[in-house]
Amino acid sequence: MNLGLDQKVAVVLAASKGLGKASALALSAEGAKVIIGSRNLAELNSAAEEIRQQTGNEVACLQVDVNNSEQLASFINNAGSLYGHIDILVNNAGGPPFGKFEGFDDMQWQQAFEQNMLSFVRTSRLVLPFMKTTGSGRIINIVSGSVKSVLTNSVLSTAMRMGVVGMAKMLADELGPYGISVNNIAPGLILTDRIKHTLPQDVDPEEAIKEKTKSIPLGRIGKPEEFAALVAFLSSTPAAYISGTTIQIDGGASRAIL
Repeated sequence: MNLGLDQKVAVVLAASKGLGKASALALSAEGAKVIIGSRNLAELNSAAEEIRQQTGNEVACLQVDVNNSEQLASFINNAGSLYGHIDILVNNAGGPPFGKFEGFDDMQWQQAFEQNMLSFVRTSRLVLPFMKTTGSGRIINIVSGSVKSVLTNSVLSTAMRMGVVGMAKMLADELGPYGISVNNIAPGLILTDRIKHTLPQDVDPEEAIKEKTKSIPLGRIGKPEEFAALVAFLSSTPAAYISGTTIQIDGGASRAIL
């Protein structure tokens, strides 16, 4: 299938590793001009070079802290000025800490809000001038499987990601007339560094992962490239009629019907 991504301009946040990096690689492999951002410049440069070597395509990297509104504005404006427009935005940010509700104070709630809700608000707003001029666009939010099914000790993540899901539904309505789609991807257990934070601390990691796979119908943990394939598809021309949705990618682990 031709995804129609050749020469499209894609901006991917938190892309120096994990799901962000995998998403950037998948988009670049389809011919998109990818611009990646994260806080760690050394890791960012390394990721960009790795993607270039694997795909042979242009990759630009710009350092940015998604918690900093001025840096985000500069990042999006600089990304937009590189090619004159932005076609795809992949919103992504590292998850907040896991723990019980009573263990988090106001500062931790505020940090989670800045990182996992407000950063998505800001970037989505900032890309609109670049997308509206072309009459099309894709905004894809990486959230969490916790928006569909309870994930123990994920109160900060769940609260903020649910806000993103609600915002995406509203934006799909508002931006549809401009040809801009807005969707969320809710990953389950995917083999990234983030897995370590979801495991019990008093159990051997390998054993804990084996135990978790017992509740996954496909019997294994997902691969970053499998997640990234969905990002590429939602960014594509064939996916133009998909908007306002939240799609799970969890090997069937969620027991929710809706």
